[in-house]
Amino acid sequence: MNAVPHELLIMLARIFGALAIGALIGAERSFHGRPAGFRTHALVCTASSLLMLVTVYQSHWMTELAMEAIRTDPTRMAQGIMTGIGFLGAGVIFKEGLTVRGLTTAASIWMTASIGILVGIGFWFPALIGTIATLLILSAFRLIEARMPSEFSAHFHVRFRRDAVIEEDRLRSLVGEHGFTVANMHSRLVEGGKLFEYRMVIRSRNRAEGQALARHLLALPDVVEFRISPTGD
Repeated sequence: MNAVPHELLIMLARIFGALAIGALIGAERSFHGRPAGFRTHALVCTASSLLMLVTVYQSHWMTELAMEAIRTDPTRMAQGIMTGIGFLGAGVIFKEGLTVRGLTTAASIWMTASIGILVGIGFWFPALIGTIATLLILSAFRLIEARMPSEFSAHFHVRFRRDAVIEEDRLRSLVGEHGFTVANMHSRLVEGGKLFEYRMVIRSRNRAEGQALARHLLALPDVVEFRISPTGD
Protein backbone atom coordinates (compact mmCIF):
# COMPACT_ATOMS: atom_id res chain seq x y z
CA MET A 1 0.00 0.00 0.00
CA ASN A 2 2.91 2.36 0.66
CA ALA A 3 4.43 1.81 -2.79
CA VAL A 4 1.74 3.73 -4.66
CA PRO A 5 2.04 7.05 -2.76
CA HIS A 6 5.82 6.83 -2.98
CA GLU A 7 5.72 6.48 -6.78
CA LEU A 8 3.26 9.38 -7.01
CA LEU A 9 5.68 11.55 -5.02
CA ILE A 10 8.48 10.59 -7.41
CA MET A 11 6.29 11.54 -10.38
CA LEU A 12 5.38 14.87 -8.81
CA ALA A 13 9.03 15.61 -8.02
CA ARG A 14 10.06 14.92 -11.62
CA ILE A 15 7.23 16.94 -13.14
CA PHE A 16 7.73 19.99 -10.93
CA GLY A 17 11.50 19.63 -11.16
CA ALA A 18 11.26 19.81 -14.95
CA LEU A 19 8.89 22.77 -14.65
CA ALA A 20 11.34 24.67 -12.42
CA ILE A 21 14.33 23.92 -14.66
CA GLY A 22 12.49 24.95 -17.83
CA ALA A 23 11.26 28.15 -16.19
CA LEU A 24 14.78 28.97 -15.00
CA ILE A 25 16.27 28.63 -18.49
CA GLY A 26 13.29 30.43 -20.04
CA ALA A 27 13.69 33.34 -17.63
CA GLU A 28 17.13 34.03 -19.08
CA ARG A 29 15.70 34.04 -22.60
CA SER A 30 12.79 36.32 -21.59
CA PHE A 31 15.20 38.73 -19.90
CA HIS A 32 16.99 39.19 -23.23
CA GLY A 33 13.71 39.61 -25.12
CA ARG A 34 13.82 36.38 -27.11
CA PRO A 35 10.66 35.08 -28.86
CA ALA A 36 10.64 31.79 -26.91
CA GLY A 37 11.06 32.62 -23.25
CA PHE A 38 9.77 31.80 -19.77
CA ARG A 39 6.54 29.97 -20.57
CA THR A 40 7.79 28.24 -23.73
CA HIS A 41 10.83 26.68 -22.06
CA ALA A 42 8.80 25.69 -18.99
CA LEU A 43 6.25 23.93 -21.19
CA VAL A 44 8.91 22.19 -23.29
CA CYS A 45 10.77 20.81 -20.28
CA THR A 46 7.58 19.73 -18.48
CA ALA A 47 6.13 18.08 -21.58
CA SER A 48 9.36 16.17 -22.21
CA SER A 49 9.33 14.93 -18.62
CA LEU A 50 5.67 13.88 -18.83
CA LEU A 51 6.21 11.95 -22.04
CA MET A 52 9.18 10.08 -20.60
CA LEU A 53 7.12 9.17 -17.52
CA VAL A 54 4.78 7.40 -19.95
CA THR A 55 7.58 4.98 -20.83
CA VAL A 56 9.17 4.77 -17.37
CA TYR A 57 5.86 3.78 -15.79
CA GLN A 58 4.42 1.84 -18.68
CA SER A 59 3.64 -1.06 -16.35
CA HIS A 60 0.95 1.14 -14.77
CA TRP A 61 -1.06 1.57 -17.95
CA MET A 62 -0.24 -1.59 -19.94
CA THR A 63 -1.81 -4.92 -19.01
CA GLU A 64 0.41 -7.88 -18.12
CA LEU A 65 -0.69 -9.62 -21.33
CA ALA A 66 0.33 -6.64 -23.41
CA MET A 67 3.66 -6.38 -21.60
CA GLU A 68 4.43 -10.00 -22.48
CA ALA A 69 3.30 -9.66 -26.11
CA ILE A 70 4.82 -6.26 -26.89
CA ARG A 71 8.38 -5.19 -26.32
CA THR A 72 8.61 -1.42 -25.97
CA ASP A 73 11.73 0.69 -26.43
CA PRO A 74 11.78 3.76 -24.11
CA THR A 75 14.41 5.45 -26.28
CA ARG A 76 11.88 5.77 -29.10
CA MET A 77 9.89 8.21 -27.01
CA ALA A 78 13.01 10.36 -26.56
CA GLN A 79 13.60 10.26 -30.32
CA GLY A 80 10.00 11.34 -30.95
CA ILE A 81 10.33 14.23 -28.48
CA MET A 82 13.49 15.55 -30.09
CA THR A 83 11.92 15.29 -33.55
CA GLY A 84 8.96 17.36 -32.40
CA ILE A 85 11.24 19.91 -30.76
CA GLY A 86 12.92 20.39 -34.14
CA PHE A 87 9.68 21.88 -35.52
CA LEU A 88 9.30 24.15 -32.50
CA GLY A 89 12.91 25.30 -32.75
CA ALA A 90 12.50 26.06 -36.44
CA GLY A 91 9.64 28.39 -35.53
CA VAL A 92 11.92 30.77 -33.62
CA ILE A 93 14.56 30.95 -36.37
CA PHE A 94 13.94 33.66 -38.92
CA LYS A 95 15.93 35.16 -41.77
CA GLU A 96 16.28 38.90 -42.29
CA GLY A 97 18.16 39.56 -45.49
CA LEU A 98 21.34 37.53 -45.17
CA THR A 99 21.10 37.48 -41.38
CA VAL A 100 19.79 34.43 -39.52
CA ARG A 101 18.44 35.08 -36.02
CA GLY A 102 17.05 32.86 -33.28
CA LEU A 103 19.61 30.05 -33.51
CA THR A 104 20.63 30.35 -29.85
CA THR A 105 16.99 30.32 -28.71
CA ALA A 106 16.30 27.25 -30.86
CA ALA A 107 19.33 25.52 -29.35
CA SER A 108 18.16 26.41 -25.83
CA ILE A 109 14.74 24.85 -26.56
CA TRP A 110 16.47 21.69 -27.78
CA MET A 111 18.65 21.62 -24.66
CA THR A 112 15.65 22.19 -22.40
CA ALA A 113 13.85 19.24 -23.99
CA SER A 114 16.86 16.98 -23.39
CA ILE A 115 17.00 18.05 -19.73
CA GLY A 116 13.28 17.34 -19.41
CA ILE A 117 13.89 13.82 -20.74
CA LEU A 118 16.61 13.28 -18.12
CA VAL A 119 14.34 14.49 -15.34
CA GLY A 120 11.50 12.32 -16.62
CA ILE A 121 13.56 9.14 -16.28
CA GLY A 122 15.03 10.24 -12.94
CA PHE A 123 18.58 11.08 -14.01
CA TRP A 124 18.80 14.05 -11.68
CA PHE A 125 22.58 14.46 -11.62
CA PRO A 126 23.11 14.85 -15.40
CA ALA A 127 19.96 17.01 -15.52
CA LEU A 128 21.44 19.31 -12.86
CA ILE A 129 24.79 19.50 -14.65
CA GLY A 130 22.98 20.17 -17.94
CA THR A 131 20.96 22.98 -16.33
CA ILE A 132 24.07 24.65 -14.89
CA ALA A 133 25.89 24.29 -18.21
CA THR A 134 22.96 25.77 -20.13
CA LEU A 135 22.68 28.80 -17.85
CA LEU A 136 26.43 29.35 -18.03
CA ILE A 137 26.39 29.19 -21.82
CA LEU A 138 23.46 31.59 -22.12
CA SER A 139 24.64 34.13 -19.54
CA ALA A 140 28.33 33.91 -18.63
CA PHE A 141 29.39 32.94 -22.14
CA ARG A 142 27.61 36.04 -23.43
CA LEU A 143 30.08 38.21 -21.48
CA ILE A 144 33.04 36.16 -22.71
CA GLU A 145 31.83 36.35 -26.31
CA ALA A 146 31.46 40.14 -26.04
CA ARG A 147 35.14 40.43 -25.07
CA MET A 148 36.43 38.06 -27.71
CA PRO A 149 38.00 39.62 -30.81
CA SER A 150 35.62 39.21 -33.69
CA GLU A 151 34.90 40.62 -37.11
CA PHE A 152 32.02 43.09 -37.32
CA SER A 153 29.79 42.42 -40.32
CA ALA A 154 26.81 44.41 -41.53
CA HIS A 155 24.46 44.69 -44.49
CA PHE A 156 24.93 48.13 -46.01
CA HIS A 157 22.29 49.73 -48.23
CA VAL A 158 22.67 53.25 -49.59
CA ARG A 159 20.45 55.15 -52.02
CA PHE A 160 21.18 58.14 -54.24
CA ARG A 161 19.08 60.26 -56.54
CA ARG A 162 19.32 58.89 -60.05
CA ASP A 163 21.00 62.06 -61.31
CA ALA A 164 23.53 62.15 -58.44
CA VAL A 165 24.83 58.60 -58.24
CA ILE A 166 28.47 58.18 -57.26
CA GLU A 167 30.63 55.64 -59.06
CA GLU A 168 31.02 52.17 -57.59
CA ASP A 169 34.79 52.60 -57.24
CA ARG A 170 34.33 55.84 -55.32
CA LEU A 171 31.83 54.19 -52.96
CA ARG A 172 34.21 51.29 -52.36
CA SER A 173 36.96 53.78 -51.61
CA LEU A 174 34.72 55.70 -49.20
CA VAL A 175 33.80 52.53 -47.32
CA GLY A 176 37.44 51.39 -47.31
CA GLU A 177 38.58 54.70 -45.79
CA HIS A 178 36.46 53.83 -42.74
CA GLY A 179 38.18 50.47 -42.26
CA PHE A 180 35.67 48.24 -44.03
CA THR A 181 36.09 45.64 -46.73
CA VAL A 182 33.27 45.15 -49.22
CA ALA A 183 31.72 41.90 -50.42
CA ASN A 184 28.74 40.93 -52.58
CA MET A 185 28.06 44.40 -53.91
CA HIS A 186 25.18 44.80 -56.32
CA SER A 187 23.01 47.70 -57.46
CA ARG A 188 19.50 48.38 -58.73
CA LEU A 189 16.96 51.09 -59.49
CA VAL A 190 14.19 51.55 -56.92
CA GLU A 191 11.17 53.79 -56.33
CA GLY A 192 10.06 53.51 -59.93
CA GLY A 193 13.52 54.34 -61.23
CA LYS A 194 13.85 57.57 -59.24
CA LEU A 195 16.56 56.28 -56.90
CA PHE A 196 19.70 54.19 -57.40
CA GLU A 197 20.61 51.74 -54.65
CA TYR A 198 23.83 49.93 -53.76
CA ARG A 199 23.69 46.84 -51.54
CA MET A 200 26.68 45.08 -50.05
CA VAL A 201 28.11 43.30 -47.04
CA ILE A 202 30.79 45.27 -45.18
CA ARG A 203 33.26 43.86 -42.64
CA SER A 204 35.64 45.43 -40.12
CA ARG A 205 37.57 44.47 -36.98
CA ASN A 206 36.22 47.55 -35.18
CA ARG A 207 32.48 47.95 -34.55
CA ALA A 208 32.91 51.70 -33.91
CA GLU A 209 33.80 52.15 -37.59
CA GLY A 210 30.12 51.67 -38.39
CA GLN A 211 29.20 54.81 -36.44
CA ALA A 212 31.92 56.80 -38.16
CA LEU A 213 30.66 55.65 -41.57
CA ALA A 214 27.10 56.62 -40.64
CA ARG A 215 28.18 60.11 -39.58
CA HIS A 216 30.05 60.57 -42.85
CA LEU A 217 27.03 59.49 -44.92
CA LEU A 218 24.78 61.91 -43.01
CA ALA A 219 27.00 64.76 -44.18
CA LEU A 220 26.70 63.81 -47.88
CA PRO A 221 23.87 65.78 -49.54
CA ASP A 222 23.52 63.28 -52.41
CA VAL A 223 22.68 60.39 -50.05
CA VAL A 224 18.90 60.01 -49.87
CA GLU A 225 18.79 57.03 -47.53
CA PHE A 226 21.11 54.45 -46.02
CA ARG A 227 20.99 51.53 -43.63
CA ILE A 228 23.74 49.65 -41.76
CA SER A 229 22.30 46.44 -40.29
CA PRO A 230 24.71 44.40 -38.12
CA THR A 231 24.54 40.65 -38.58
CA GLY A 232 24.32 38.25 -35.66
CA ASP A 233 22.01 36.13 -33.55
